[in-house]
Amino acid sequence: MLIGSDGCPKAVQKMKPYVAMILLQFSYAGMYIISVATLKDGMNQFVLVVYRNIVATAVIIPFALWFERKGRPKITPIIFIKILTLAVLEPVLEQNFYCMGAKLTSASFASTLENIIPAITYLMALVLRAEKLDIRRRRGQAKVIGTLLTVAGAVLMILYKGPIFDLVFSSKAREKQSNSADSIGQGEDSFKWMKGTFMIIGSSTSWSAFLILQSNTLESYPAELTLTALICSMGTVMSTTVALVANHTSSRPWIIGFDKRLLAPIYTGVVCTGVAYYVQGIVMKERGPVFASAFSPLVMIMTAIMGSFILAEKLSLGMTIGAIIMVAGLYGLLWGKSRDYQSSSEIERNAGESELPVATSNVSNRDSTMNGQDPKDEKISIVP
Repeated sequence: MLIGSDGCPKAVQKMKPYVAMILLQFSYAGMYIISVATLKDGMNQFVLVVYRNIVATAVIIPFALWFERKGRPKITPIIFIKILTLAVLEPVLEQNFYCMGAKLTSASFASTLENIIPAITYLMALVLRAEKLDIRRRRGQAKVIGTLLTVAGAVLMILYKGPIFDLVFSSKAREKQSNSADSIGQGEDSFKWMKGTFMIIGSSTSWSAFLILQSNTLESYPAELTLTALICSMGTVMSTTVALVANHTSSRPWIIGFDKRLLAPIYTGVVCTGVAYYVQGIVMKERGPVFASAFSPLVMIMTAIMGSFILAEKLSLGMTIGAIIMVAGLYGLLWGKSRDYQSSSEIERNAGESELPVATSNVSNRDSTMNGQDPKDEKISIVP
């Protein structure tokens, strides 16, 4: 059995990024349901974002202070600007855009439309030259086709609804349907739905930019816990400012009780902000931002099931067909990215193997010359 540098079998090492991202998507599905249920129950979206980041900051700072107390790099002005930008992109823009978009649409629609994130991430990475595209190779063609399919599925889902159907798994959800204002086709204002759609697209774009910048920042500041703590703390200050401006006429939105309004910021802050930033950072250091963004179809599936069960949400034919097209595109993009990773690993392995024979040859020549022998008479030993 091949053992990796950390003492784990290499097969387990290869599976770690996949397992981490799958578990992360399950946690995100819970966030979609809890957040939308809380928002549609009357909680202010700006206040939810503030409490979420306060909880995340309080949870992650002790771990950052303890585990990275010795190996924490210095913060240069450039790194500080990057961290400040990360705090604007995710805690402020992405979270607020998502909350407003999901409140105007539904949890299922929001989680499905956010499958466009890998395509946006890949296009941004190409523009910034963080990703390379070789259209002559099959993996390059797969990434281009996957990106186009993802965008096409998103456009179809936005423009076409079609017949409505539901995925109700409990009698309780059926009872809610008669009074539900969250389901597609039951009196929503089209303008609000379209406004929510653009909010979700804005949220997805901010998240894609966050992924790329986070990956870049970790190269010069390789302290995942400290970086997470700094992003959360700066995000708390800025999101609080936004919330105070938006709710300057009343203090009522800030009052919460022992109910969903307390559960939502605790769950989203601990699991989907603090833990998610850290795990995501580790995965991106190994596999890159495109890989980290390519598991969102799992969120869509789990959110659709839980949304039907808990929120009595319905699905449309256009949303379902668009989701299928997007998933096909996402896995084409993921396949191409995985081939990139395999190719780079092979290049590194071959480079390591080619260096050793040269060193062996030089040592052999030097020893033969010292002994008065012709180096050409010596046999070169190549160690694989």
